[in-house]
Amino acid sequence: MSVSALSFSGCDSKGDARSSKEAKTERPPVAVETMTVKASEIMAGVDVVGTLTPKFETEVKSQIPGLVKEVYVTEWVKVKKNTPLARLDVSETEALARKAEAAVESAKAAYLEAQVSARRSEREKSRMDKLKEYGLATQQGLDDAETQAAAANARVEAAKAQIRAAEEDLRQVQARLSKGMILSPMEGIVSLRDVNVGDLANDTGTADPMFRIVDNRILNLTVTVPSVEMSGLRVGNPLTFTVDSMPGSTFSGRVMHINPTVNEADRSVKVIAEIQNKTGELKGGLFAKGRILTGSKRKALQVPRAALVGLNMTANKAGLFVIEKNHARFREVKTGIIAGEQVEIVSGLNPGENLVTRGSFNLKDSDRVVLPESKGK
Repeated sequence: MSVSALSFSGCDSKGDARSSKEAKTERPPVAVETMTVKASEIMAGVDVVGTLTPKFETEVKSQIPGLVKEVYVTEWVKVKKNTPLARLDVSETEALARKAEAAVESAKAAYLEAQVSARRSEREKSRMDKLKEYGLATQQGLDDAETQAAAANARVEAAKAQIRAAEEDLRQVQARLSKGMILSPMEGIVSLRDVNVGDLANDTGTADPMFRIVDNRILNLTVTVPSVEMSGLRVGNPLTFTVDSMPGSTFSGRVMHINPTVNEADRSVKVIAEIQNKTGELKGGLFAKGRILTGSKRKALQVPRAALVGLNMTANKAGLFVIEKNHARFREVKTGIIAGEQVEIVSGLNPGENLVTRGSFNLKDSDRVVLPESKGK
């Protein structure tokens, strides 16, 4: 009897030790934060960065060499097309213009003289014709009259050609004279004035710009998009962006050009979006961060990117934890659209389920969890 009692007593002590060891190794509950999954609209897009540049800008140079006689504008002023910017000293060209005008008048006078001579020769020819009919003139006299009439008519045509040549010379001089007035080729703002009275302006081939005119009413945002993300790009896609100089403000535009070739160096494609900037808030040269919107889904399950474990954007796979009866259950899910910090879940998750959003890095499958509202109970 005593042996049996000892035997039973030994079995009980081993069972108690095993239970005590299991109690010591069980993981404590993990504190997590959760959210209820529900369907909402998600916008597909491509995140981009780039620099704003004016769609229209130009450098103004002198087309002829000459001393700058007057400057009419300063930097930062608005100008319209054909507004005078500066004037060169063209006194020598003005003298040439007066000489060319005189040449035109001289050619016109020579033309009138040639016409008078031609009419006189025609009358003499007619008179010799009648005298020949009555036998009062020889054939030689008639031939001479015809020759003189033909020569007079040729002198008239030569005088006409002289007028055309003189007028062409005058037009060339006048064109050169007009280039002495430097005009704005477009509407905009003078962003650069690099000329003063007395400076020597060179011709276009070697000259530095005298002025730079910028039109900020329409801006271009040039960005590059990885070729793997270009399938949804279309001309007309909307774009939203921000600039660091104006925090809290969001601006918009539209894709206007997509380069038909891919850059072989980094496998990207250049995209240009057009930005309407009628108020002039934005300036050329600003750095912009934005997103080209390529599509949307009205009823999509989307979760925070931080809630996913092992997100693989190439394979469209990830893992997450859902709460079932105060226990975390790990699931593999298939992902879809990624919109900033939100990721669409295509399969593996249902509306109404409780998803772990914070604390998942400490979790293992089947771990007990403590929700914020249940702490201390």
